[in-house]
Amino acid sequence: MTEKIAIGLMSGTSLDGVDAVLTKISGYGVDTNLEVLGFTSLDIDDTLRQKILNVSHPESSRVDDITSLNMELGMIWSKAVTKLLDETQYEGAIDFIASHGQTIHHLPNATAPHVRSTLQIGDPSYLAYDHNTDVVFNFRMMDMVAGGDGAPLVPYTEFVLYRDAKKTRLLQNIGGIGNVTVIPANAQLDDVSAFDTGPGNMMMNAAMAYFYQKPYDKDAAMAKQGHLIQEIFDTLATNPYLNIAPPKSTGREMFGEDVVKAICETYPNQANDVLYTLTYFTAYTIAQAYKDFVMPHHTIDEVILGGGGAYNPLLVSLIDEMLDGIVVITQESLGFSSDAKEAIAFVILGNETLNKQPSNVPTATGASKPVILGQIQPKPF
Repeated sequence: MTEKIAIGLMSGTSLDGVDAVLTKISGYGVDTNLEVLGFTSLDIDDTLRQKILNVSHPESSRVDDITSLNMELGMIWSKAVTKLLDETQYEGAIDFIASHGQTIHHLPNATAPHVRSTLQIGDPSYLAYDHNTDVVFNFRMMDMVAGGDGAPLVPYTEFVLYRDAKKTRLLQNIGGIGNVTVIPANAQLDDVSAFDTGPGNMMMNAAMAYFYQKPYDKDAAMAKQGHLIQEIFDTLATNPYLNIAPPKSTGREMFGEDVVKAICETYPNQANDVLYTLTYFTAYTIAQAYKDFVMPHHTIDEVILGGGGAYNPLLVSLIDEMLDGIVVITQESLGFSSDAKEAIAFVILGNETLNKQPSNVPTATGASKPVILGQIQPKPF
């Protein structure tokens, strides 16, 4: 099988940075072989983060800002690739780059006059031009046209990497939003299911930005000093999204900065208590989603945590406590990087696209059929 050098890019709803992974990949589908050659993350500074937030909220969004930011992010993505190549000292050709882009709005359940839609910006032209390579991008749209939510997209890649003949595994990603992939023992692709569990790091990060002007609570240092505010938790636990049966997806519209800002303004002198409560609520949404929608159908052998939230010791311990009796581990236990997880996923998705293979999972997204995802910007020279 021909080996390709490929780069995956991911910038999620947590807005902490652009993740870039350098890989060697061959084959496709269940015959995929992937080796990670290097990983880096390019920080998103406060100014850029605010620009993204501004265009992500209807009351502050402007069409000229979106147009400009679409190209600016394309330039940032290209800088992330340059940083990755510099750090790995890789000087050879790149066969392709797969870029998720930056989600600024997601409307899987739109009502008139709007139509079901999603928008990821970060034009791929700079990536293709600066690095003279094919770029695969805009992965979510075709699944939506096929009747799906356009999310979650990582289940296919998790099936490829983590299926096990004897264990039923749950792959819990904790990025800005939390999403779980259920892979039954000895599963075929049609047996895989997935859905967004609710908030991941998004609410905790928003509270840190409000109280401490920092992008996230490193090692849960602040949240560990807090206590549960029952009133906040009780209110958040009534969110109707939590009771919707999968397939389903969510985003900033339901668990974003506006919701957190109202909480922080109500409890201005209890920063660490708010942080603890939001961490507790995030763990609760994950554990409760399993109890409501997974455990009635499967006996869970193993929960594997990935994404930035896997580095939050308080969050991990709360999930472990709430799932008493179930093995909870992180990607690192299996030799994978929690940070690089989603960037790796888009390398696999991009590879499937270039091999003209479908890579959505209809049982996860709600699509009517498997479809080939993504659009391709060919290398320009």
